Amino acid sequence: MITTLLRRSLLDASKPATSIKAVLFHQLAPAENFRVPAIGGLRDFSKMSFEKKKTSEEEKRSGVGGKADDQGNKGEQLIVSYWGVKPMKITKEDGTEWKWTCFRPWETYKADLAIDLKKHHVPSTLPDKLAYWMVKSLRWPTDLFFQRRYGCRAMMLETVAAVPGMVGGMLMHFKSLRRFEQSGGWIKALLEEAENERMHLMTFMEVAKPKWYERALVIAVQGVFFNAYLLGYLISPKFAHRMVGYLEEEAIHSYTEFLKELDNGNIENVPAPAIAIDYWRLEADATLRDVVMVVRADEAHHRDVNHYASDIHYQGHELKEAPAPIGYH
Repeated sequence: MITTLLRRSLLDASKPATSIKAVLFHQLAPAENFRVPAIGGLRDFSKMSFEKKKTSEEEKRSGVGGKADDQGNKGEQLIVSYWGVKPMKITKEDGTEWKWTCFRPWETYKADLAIDLKKHHVPSTLPDKLAYWMVKSLRWPTDLFFQRRYGCRAMMLETVAAVPGMVGGMLMHFKSLRRFEQSGGWIKALLEEAENERMHLMTFMEVAKPKWYERALVIAVQGVFFNAYLLGYLISPKFAHRMVGYLEEEAIHSYTEFLKELDNGNIENVPAPAIAIDYWRLEADATLRDVVMVVRADEAHHRDVNHYASDIHYQGHELKEAPAPIGYH
C-alpha cells in the first residue's frame, strides 16, 4: 500500500516534488479536526459518560428528573426515597396521621389486666434459691436510693428489665445460626419481651425526667448487669431465666406500691403520655394510673414466660422443643 501511495504522489506532475517522509505523514496522519485523547483521558471520558447515564436513569426511576428545576427550586431536588424504599404513610382508624416511628399500629395491643398478679415460684433447688436471694439483695440499695420516687424507680427498673430478653434472644439467634436449626419461636418471643420493656422506659421517660446522676447510674448499672447476665446465661440458661422471673415478681410489687401512692394522692395522677395511649390502645382520657396498671400486667406476663423457660431447662429440654409464647406480653 505504501509503494502505491509513493508512486501516485511522484507521478503527479501538477504537484511539486515531495519527500517520502512528507508523503507518508500526509497520507497516514489523522485529520486536522480529530484528536486522539490520552489513555487517562479515555478513562475519564468513559467514567463521566457512565456516571451521567447512571444518574439520568436513577432520576427517571425516582421521578425527580428535571421537574425541580422547572419549578424554580434552583437545582435542589426532592429525594423521595433511596434504593426504592418509599416512606410509609400510616393513619389511625380515625384518619389522623400516625406519628410514632418506634412502633406501628399492628404492634399495639390491649393489656390483659385479668392476669394473676400473686403467682410466686417457690424456690426449691439451690440455683433457684440463689437467684431468689440475689434479686432480694438488689432491692435494698434500690429502695435506699429511690425511696418513694416511683416514677424514677420505674425508669431505672425498665433499663435493667430490657436487658435479659435481648441477651437471651441474641444468644439463641447465634446458636440457631451455628447449629442450622429452628428456635421454636423463642428468639422472637425474647426480643418481643425486650422491646416491650423498652417501651415501658419510653413511657416513663415522659413522666419522670431523670437527673444527670440518675442517667449516670443507669449507664453504670446497665454496663454491670449486661455483662453479668450474659455470663450467667452462658453458664446456666435455667438460672438466668429463673432470676428474671424473680425480677419480674419484684417489678409487680414495685408497681403495686406505685398504685398505692397514686390512690393515696401522694403522687399526682397526671394524664397518660400520648405514646402510652397509642401503644396500649388506652382511652383518650387515660391517666398515669391506667399506664401503671397495663405495665404491671406486662410484667406479670414476663414473669410467667421466664419461669416457664426455666422449667423447660429443668426438665432437660431445650427451649426450641416447646412452642414459644409469641405475642404474650
